[in-house]
Amino acid sequence: MTTSLTLTPGRRPDGTAVLTAVGEIDMSNTGSLADALDRTPGPLVLDLTAVDYLDSAGLSVLFSHADRLELVAGPLLTPVLTISGLTSLTTRH
Repeated sequence: MTTSLTLTPGRRPDGTAVLTAVGEIDMSNTGSLADALDRTPGPLVLDLTAVDYLDSAGLSVLFSHADRLELVAGPLLTPVLTISGLTSLTTRH
């Protein structure tokens, strides 16, 4: 069974690509996340404010794209991103 995850692409007014994730990111749907990140070249803002859960499989996907990600995360995911070390490799808001 795949956990519910909605990924919506967009652009900031300055043209920077934005990917908004809603739901949970886990082993069952990291392929969709990886595909969406792979399809978006260049710098990318990943909005995780509506993500309720992020497991190690999801973190692994984020680490593989960390050199070009700017993360937007709420208070629920901030500790996970910090403890994993991902925030030292990306910009986080």
